[in-house]
Amino acid sequence: MIIDSHAHLNDEKLFPLAEEIHAGLEKNGLSAVVNVGYDEESCLKCVALAEQYRKFYAVVGMHPHDSRLADNAFYDLITRLAQGKKVLAIGEIGLDYYYDLSPRETQKKVFLEQLELARALKLPSVVHLRDAYGDMYKLLKENRPLLEYGFLLHCYSGSKEMLSEFAKMGAYFSFGGAVTFKNAVDKPDVVRSAPTDRILLETDCPYMTPVPFRGKPNRPEYIVYTAEKIASFLGKDREEIEDITLKNTKEFFKKINDSL
Repeated sequence: MIIDSHAHLNDEKLFPLAEEIHAGLEKNGLSAVVNVGYDEESCLKCVALAEQYRKFYAVVGMHPHDSRLADNAFYDLITRLAQGKKVLAIGEIGLDYYYDLSPRETQKKVFLEQLELARALKLPSVVHLRDAYGDMYKLLKENRPLLEYGFLLHCYSGSKEMLSEFAKMGAYFSFGGAVTFKNAVDKPDVVRSAPTDRILLETDCPYMTPVPFRGKPNRPEYIVYTAEKIASFLGKDREEIEDITLKNTKEFFKKINDSL
């Protein structure tokens, strides 16, 4: 069985299909889906889905795109939502210099504030990182006490060299549909450089749809194609990768064990 460690069934493309997707999870080899928020509305939807469906879980936080909107009211909301037994982490939080939809200094400030919140709540953090590897490494290295409860670099797309540096800090790494893309020539070496006991699987649905469904909205059941590709990179059977990543996901999201 597989846990989709990062999904967005709160997205308008998939939210109306939540009941159908939940009903088909076991048939499609999934034991759970972790839905991740990125602003106030999406966080509320994540929690609503987790409360309504047994195999859905939630992560709540402010995406770097929207970090300019973070305020005390938002942090109060996240603090309240995080008390729920099915809210597993703070995220997705981080840095994104590709679009720069919020000023970089604001992104850094809000990222650190949310790391502080995660530590106060004794929760791990789910980190979004794009085109900001140097600044992210510096921030994490200078603020290692804030990583006490763990952090996950979701949809990791950096180099194997940077992966090794983050791994020294205890990072977990999730991989998604991008590993199946034809232009993903560096992915085998990157995946092989990750500690096997810290690899997770994700879809990031409805985004990052794997081959052979490119061009269509991604769905949790497509995660098997990522599992197969990761297995081929590591020279293992898919079933072994499913077992490894299931164990890793439960270890990272410790609260998930209360109900799985």
